This record gives sequence, C-alpha cells and structure tokens, in this order.
Amino acid sequence: MISKVFSRLTNSNFYKGVQKNVRRFEQSALDLLPDATFNKNKTVGLIGDIGRDISSAENRLILGVSALMSQPFIDAKNKDVDEKTRKVSVCRTIAKIVAGTLTGYAIRKGCISAIKNWSQLPAKGIPRYKSLFTPKGARSTNSEAFKQYQNAMGTVVALVVMLFTNFAIDAPLTKFLTNLLVKQTGGDK
Repeated sequence: MISKVFSRLTNSNFYKGVQKNVRRFEQSALDLLPDATFNKNKTVGLIGDIGRDISSAENRLILGVSALMSQPFIDAKNKDVDEKTRKVSVCRTIAKIVAGTLTGYAIRKGCISAIKNWSQLPAKGIPRYKSLFTPKGARSTNSEAFKQYQNAMGTVVALVVMLFTNFAIDAPLTKFLTNLLVKQTGGDK
C-alpha cells in the first residue's frame, strides 16, 4: 500500500517539477562558487605533514579552543530554559571546557615526554628504566616511525592516567571554576 502511494507520488508531474526546480536551485548555488583546482598530491602531503607534527596533546588544545569559541554561545541562546539556568549553564560549560583542556593537554604532554625519556636505546651508562619503553629491535631513535611510536605510546599511557585524573582533578576543578564563574556573573550556585 505505502509503496504504491510512494510510487505514484514520485512519478507524478508535481514531484518531477519540484525535483527539477531543486536541481536548478542547487546548480545556481554551485555556479556562484569560483572554480578551483586542487593538487591532490600537495593537499594529501600537507595533511600528512600536519598529522605527523601535531601530537594528541596539541590536538586536545585545538579541540578545547574551538569548543570554547562555540559551545558557550549555544548554551547562551537556549530559549527552552529561564535566564538564571542559562547563565549557570554557560558558566558550567566554560568551566568544563577549561578544566578538561588544561588537564588533558598537561597529562598528554607529560606522558609523551615521559615516554620519550624512557624509550632510549640501551647502552652503557644509561639506567635500565630509561629504556623501559624501547621496542625490541629498535636501532635508531631518530626515525619518523620511532617518533610516531613515542607519541602513540604516550597517548595510550595518558589515557590510562586520565581514567583516574578525571575524578581526582577534572571534576573538582570543574566544580571550583563553575562556582567561581557563577559568583562573578552574579548568579546563584
């Protein structure tokens, strides 16, 4: 039954006319854009370079800054709640973003640095703990693959550490910052 109705609708002249006008509108919008040609190898190479140079710590910082530039404004424009709730919501969102970004960046950066210090090649005069995270068979610590290994291992260790710091640091810091911001804006807790 439904398929017959849908079939009649899609085969009707009205539907075909609407579809034709939609295509015409889409093409008009595309015609407004300037012509551009992308060099695939150059674009892919640039994206690859960015991916190699930015660690998870810097990635967290970028996400935090972009969240801080957008999410509080979304909360501030929420018309489904009263003014007081809206203010507290904005303060809480800002506090969560700031606390999460600061602790996330610091822990990731610290763990990546620790892994870099603890993944040296075994040699005379180097304590055993300094080669604790060095993969077996590693010959050079200067290769690109080894640097990516250090970043990845540091990120994994940071994720394990953050299982505990989310409750020990993030939650209390978020609460403190929320209360501070609410107090500054003149709202209630």
